[in-house]
Order: sequence, then C-alpha cells, then structure tokens
Amino acid sequence: MGFRFSGHETFPCRYAWLPKAFASIEADHAAFSDDERAMIRLGVGKNMVRAIRFWMVEMSVAVRHAGGGYEPSAFAKAIFNRKRGIDPFLQDIRTLWLLHWKLSTHSVQEPLLAWDFLINQWQSPDISRSAVLQAFRRAADKEARPPSDVTLEQHFDTFLHSYVPTRSRKGEIQEDNLDCPLVELEFINPVGERRIDGTGKREPIYAFRIEDKPDITPEMFAFALDDFWTTRRGTERTLTFKDVTFGHGSPGQVFKLPEWAVRQRLEVISSDSSGPFRYVESATQQQISRRDGVPVPSIVAAYGEVVSC
Repeated sequence: MGFRFSGHETFPCRYAWLPKAFASIEADHAAFSDDERAMIRLGVGKNMVRAIRFWMVEMSVAVRHAGGGYEPSAFAKAIFNRKRGIDPFLQDIRTLWLLHWKLSTHSVQEPLLAWDFLINQWQSPDISRSAVLQAFRRAADKEARPPSDVTLEQHFDTFLHSYVPTRSRKGEIQEDNLDCPLVELEFINPVGERRIDGTGKREPIYAFRIEDKPDITPEMFAFALDDFWTTRRGTERTLTFKDVTFGHGSPGQVFKLPEWAVRQRLEVISSDSSGPFRYVESATQQQISRRDGVPVPSIVAAYGEVVSC
C-alpha cells in the first residue's frame, strides 16, 4: 500500500463542484479529458478544474468510462440525477455523511494519507498541526518517493479545511468556507490551543467528534457495513463487533461512533428479519453475519426512500 498526498491542488471540495461535475460527465464523458475545454465549460481556472476532477473521483461521483474519460457512478446517479436523484443539490446532511464515507474509504491500495492515517491510525485524543506533520513525515519517508514538507503541510491543511471552517485573525468564519460541504458535519471541532514545543508560538488543537450522530441512520450504517465488508473483508463469513467498531476503514471508525452507538445500530439492523445482517451478542461472542439470499443494502436504502434511478 502506498499513500497519496496531492491532486486536490490545495482546494477543499466546494458545494457547487460535485453537481457541476456530475452534470458535465453525464452530458459528455470527455468533459474532463482536456483541461482547456473543462475550463470553458465550468468557468474556472486550470488548477480548479484539476481539483474538481480529483474530488469527483475521490468521492466516488465519477468512474472511468470504458471508452475513455469519466462517467457518473451508480452512487452518483442515485443522488445527483436532476429528475430522479435523491439529493441533486446537496441539501440533505445524510448525503454529506455518505460523501465523507466514500472519500475516507475510496482507495484501499493508494489511500489519501490524511484521511487514511488520521481517521484510522491517529491515537491521540487531540489533533495539532505540529504533531500531525511529524507523524506524516514518518509515514511519508517510507514511500518510494517521499513528498516534500510543503506538500505534507498543504495536504494536512486541505484535510482540515474540508471539515473545519477557516477563521480570520479576528475569529470570524470566512465566507468562502460555506462552499465546503463537509464542514456541516462538525466531524472535527476546535478544542483549544497549546504551545508548540521548543518555540514561543501557540497553535490551535482539534478533536474528532466521537458521539452518536442521529443522521447516520441504521440503514446508512448497513450500507457502509456492506461496503466495508465487501471491500476489505470479502473472504470472511463473519465479523466481530471489534471489526465493525474499530477496524481499519470500518463504519465505527470512519463515522467516529462510540461503541454503544454502533451496538444500537447493529441491534436495529438485526431486528429486521428481512434485513441483510444478523447480530448475535452473548457472554462469549459479539458477531455479525450475513443472511443468505438477502440483497445487499443499496444507496437508496441508506436514505430509507424509494427512488427510481
């Protein structure tokens, strides 16, 4: 496994980008094959075109088309289709959680360092720029072609600004961050400041919001569980509660849910005898298995709605 550190051109994703990208590749698979054409179509500069292309792929909105270029994924069609999509303009916070899920789990072989490392491997209760960059440097130095310190700094800043609104020196939230949809999740929050070791400077510290998140419904959890199982544990017939709660790329880990919230969702999912999963908890085991012959959860099921795609 090798990490990736760039491609986003230091731009966090913005609200208008994914609907625009979807409409563009739905109309023309070659819409992003030529930067100059895409600049004219989207009315943005070259770096922003590349950023839009990056985010549409990383958030599973676009997949490679057999004839070249990109086409909308089945996931994207269910959400962004103007006539039949569930949420074509990103107005439902459940869509944002699903995009966070896709972004955090998109690539198993070449994941984005910030998302994979911080969400799955970061052990400290808080997040500071200085500590993260030291950890990034250690991880990056194991790569065949280690990136520069500047690249790592930009990568972390892009990750952070995807979830935390940037404030001015006066503490005011910058208007531009209203365009970063994942900020609405409050997935990462500022929790204070501390002095940087060996300097007289202070830096902000942040923390993941590890608590129940009612917007992540049992249906959405089931969708993510199936995705996790298929992608990372495809050969296993059963999973443990620990796998689903703390496993690398698991729903509990990616959504930052406490143990009791994971258990509650598993119990709800299991109580539906027509559902795809069975959860058994006893004094000796906590185990999840699939029910034979039951269809896997769809993106539509994650919303609890019926949509013709």
